[in-house]
Amino acid sequence: MLFSSSVFLFYFLPIVLGLYFVSPRFLKNFVLLAASLFFYAWGEPRFVMIMLVSILINYMFGLWVDRYRHDAKRLKATMVAMVLGNIGMLGVFKYASFFVENTNSLFGLNLNDPEIPLPIGISFFTFQAMSYVIDVYREDGKVQKNPLNLALYIALFPQLIAGPIVRYQTVADEINDRRETLDDFVSGIQRFVIGLGKKMVLANSCGYVADQVFNSPAGEISTTLAWIGIIAYSLQIYFDFSGYSDMAIGLGRMFGFHFLENFNYPYISKSVSEFWRRWHISLGSWFRDYVYIPLGGNRSGPWKTYRNLAIVWTLTGVWHGASWTFVAWGAYYGIFIMLERAFLGKWLARIPAALAHLFTLFVVVIGWVFFRADNFPYAIEYLQTMFALNNTPLFDSTSQFYLMQYGAVLLIAMIAATPIPKWLTMKVLKYEVESTNVSYRIFTGLIRAAGISLLFVISISFIVSSTFNPFIYFRF
Repeated sequence: MLFSSSVFLFYFLPIVLGLYFVSPRFLKNFVLLAASLFFYAWGEPRFVMIMLVSILINYMFGLWVDRYRHDAKRLKATMVAMVLGNIGMLGVFKYASFFVENTNSLFGLNLNDPEIPLPIGISFFTFQAMSYVIDVYREDGKVQKNPLNLALYIALFPQLIAGPIVRYQTVADEINDRRETLDDFVSGIQRFVIGLGKKMVLANSCGYVADQVFNSPAGEISTTLAWIGIIAYSLQIYFDFSGYSDMAIGLGRMFGFHFLENFNYPYISKSVSEFWRRWHISLGSWFRDYVYIPLGGNRSGPWKTYRNLAIVWTLTGVWHGASWTFVAWGAYYGIFIMLERAFLGKWLARIPAALAHLFTLFVVVIGWVFFRADNFPYAIEYLQTMFALNNTPLFDSTSQFYLMQYGAVLLIAMIAATPIPKWLTMKVLKYEVESTNVSYRIFTGLIRAAGISLLFVISISFIVSSTFNPFIYFRF
């Protein structure tokens, strides 16, 4: 079940909200857990068992870590088993076919592809489960002795399918005791509708353009069309992910949870390192705190620092998908992160900010080609077309068509990807708060409410008329 579906918006969410707010406090977590399991089971019921197994084994690991805290040998064995168990489960379901395919190719074998179905969201709930046990190990969070509360943390439906990755220590207190407020509920609705608008209006419109271009042979499109396609995809993936995060954060607030921000206008960055501090913040911080720093971070000299960065970025690529293009995408960013640490960062800091920004956008857009392409040959041919290296025309009638039909949408999306809309909104809100004119404050409040309502209506019209589904391409 997707947030951007009529079933979720008009049946699931109203029913769950109603049951939640009429339930006594001691039943609220149970209501949310039952709703979350139903939400996950909607698409494929059998996958619920996989998540329940993950919850059970990590619940036991948390108890054992707490019990063996002063027994170094058993504690180490427990943590090793936890890592191997979680990574093993993720590996079987997400990477088994990839491993068999490459083993056959490398050694000329004919092993049968196991064709194991991929449970949606397994990367997210596996990482959350691991963060719980690690936080208990580090004493950053208390062990959860109530298995239902731990199940709620791992299975909570707002962030279950596509994040953000919510750290246990962030919501541990709110799982045990939280208070819902009217202000949180209203702001949660607003944040959800804004995310829904990002997804349905901007991401889907840009996604349509990107799909039409990338579904064409890379050697048969013009250079201009290739750039239109990858720019559209760059906008699509941002509004898909940030929109989903907005909806998750908004839903969390409705139920009294406060998730951390996951995107912070990454396309205004002036370095690749800054881009990754702003993009998918929860994933970046997870790899930093649970992989990079435990490996030694930057504390053991430059070469080990580069080694640690290479490991982290290879794993980041692999995490996104079982394909060599994802591995290449992760390695690509790892190289630029290392170059910035070595010398490029100092150079970017000295040149005009506008040039540093353009350089960063250029690097990021090129990287998205590998992320979007189905295979290496297509990615390489697409890049050749972008830089007019394979005798394709610079401009053609198809490029003109997409510029005329979708140029305005792409321009609006570009502006929406910057802090400009938020800056304008904050200016109005600040003046509204400081104003002593009651009529003006009521008027601006009504305008904001009307704007959110209009965005919701527009989003619903897109839901009714659109069949675009981003999870055709991304199954995390």
